[in-house]
Amino acid sequence: MRQLGRQAGNALTQTRTIPAPEDLHLELIGVPVGADVTLEVRFEAVSEGVLATGTATAPLAGECARCLTPVTSSVTVSFQELYLYADGRHDKQGKHDRHDRHDEEDEQDEQELYHLNGDQLDLEPAFRDAVVLALPMSPLCREDCPGLCVECGAPLADAGPDHRHDEAADPRWAALKQLADTKDNRRAGAIDLQEG
Repeated sequence: MRQLGRQAGNALTQTRTIPAPEDLHLELIGVPVGADVTLEVRFEAVSEGVLATGTATAPLAGECARCLTPVTSSVTVSFQELYLYADGRHDKQGKHDRHDRHDEEDEQDEQELYHLNGDQLDLEPAFRDAVVLALPMSPLCREDCPGLCVECGAPLADAGPDHRHDEAADPRWAALKQLADTKDNRRAGAIDLQEG
């Protein structure tokens, strides 16, 4: 950030391709580790620190939530984060003028703040949050994916509309079905005797 300087209003835009870090995924889809991620970030000097505004485009790989076929696509996300100067030039006095004590809420607010480390800032947390929040919870290979057959597990898209199974009888009703079949057989025999 040395090139940017501390003069409020200065700006610098950088475009980079970086390898994807670990843990950019949900259960069924994510960014493959080491995949090329394209970042375009605009750094602006403001009175409190450096405002980083960026977009990232990353490839995705995973499985369809309905039929488990491989799914590939990409995601483009935007993120913005303020990195405060480490020397304390940002103004926190307004919050402490009202209260002389340092309470839990102030500690939580302080933990959520990002600081410059010398002339460097870490974009990974802001980038990671933006990408993971943009990932689909239930990725689909196509919007109208019919899923898998509940009986045999065959992909219904490949099986076709005529895919059916004989209706499986509930084993608790098997004795009743046998009784009904026996009655039908007796009835059929009685009808044959009457006709013959």
